[in-house]
Amino acid sequence: MARFSKQGWRWIFLALVPAVIGAQPVWNPPRVVADGLSAEGEGFRVVQLVTGLMNPWSLAFLPGGELLVTERGGRLWRLSPGRSQAVEGLPPIRALGQGGLLDIVLHPRFETNQLVYFTFSQAGAGGAGTALARARLGQDRLQDVQILFSLEPKTGAGQHFGSRLAWLPDGTLLMSIGDRGDRNRAQDPRDPAGSVLRFTEDGRPAPDNPGFGHPAIYTLGNRNIQGLAVQPATGLAFATEHGPRGGDELNLIEKGANYGWPLLTYGREYSGAIITTETSRPGYADPLYQWTPSLAPSGLAFYKGSAFPGWTGLLLSGNLAGQQLVGIRLDSRNKVSRVFTVMGNVIGRIRDVRVGPDGLVYLLTDNGRDGVFRLEPLR
Repeated sequence: MARFSKQGWRWIFLALVPAVIGAQPVWNPPRVVADGLSAEGEGFRVVQLVTGLMNPWSLAFLPGGELLVTERGGRLWRLSPGRSQAVEGLPPIRALGQGGLLDIVLHPRFETNQLVYFTFSQAGAGGAGTALARARLGQDRLQDVQILFSLEPKTGAGQHFGSRLAWLPDGTLLMSIGDRGDRNRAQDPRDPAGSVLRFTEDGRPAPDNPGFGHPAIYTLGNRNIQGLAVQPATGLAFATEHGPRGGDELNLIEKGANYGWPLLTYGREYSGAIITTETSRPGYADPLYQWTPSLAPSGLAFYKGSAFPGWTGLLLSGNLAGQQLVGIRLDSRNKVSRVFTVMGNVIGRIRDVRVGPDGLVYLLTDNGRDGVFRLEPLR
């Protein structure tokens, strides 16, 4: 009888979860789940807004206060107090292991063009791969859906799809994509797996990309980025990346950089075996920070708003294994000066972190039956 590793059983479990149809999510009156918390001189409480989500992955704020929320199993919701609307018209999604319906962002000019961009795992010859799509958002349906990019070659692996999206100030779109469990793909300049890609708004490779063998590749050597955020003051992109056993990283994403995976890492195999003894090498980008043991970082956001003035410029990272919201303070040179826990073991695995137009911090959990949570100031 075949024997599976603990990680192998986890992939099987993650593949089966989307088959369980969750109840329709409900936006309830705010319910306080933790009070009297504080970090960096700011007191806050945690309230739950939405219940009944099944493995949510990403959220986006619509004008007027509605939320768009993706569920990894392949559902998209338009949520507001007292209203839960399923959005139809998604392309076929292969919910496999860690794959499914993933990140979603609005076009920078959404109020005039109603365009949304999202990533998902797409079936094809050989298995599945991460894809990028664009569509026009109607009231309850996506229209004019276009597949802008689809990873090739596809494989049957259930891990490391990525995938986060972020707009740069020049109007180009960054997309992270995991190595799909085949680490050597991350060093192949012709293979988009294990990299950050950069596109124009219509899905073409940005014309001033660094010139790797695949025109969309912006960086190489990324194992599995699940946190991606652009710094408001500078327009620089930062990413958090899953290491293996240890070696989770915070990186400054720079054009043409190679972040070294799997040639360089602070992590080990899940068995404990050494992958490499090298953590740095000339010509490769060093992480700004690394976590060993792993916290499994996911959603990432810079704080900007008036609700928590003491957090201005703070980088907020959600974590899955660590079940923490981590604060990362950067100095004037964008070097890490302090890392601390904003909140730990309160709501479980934190999949996404977003700062709303109201200056409040919104979180998605990924524990099975999940919800949307919000951090509110005590004053």
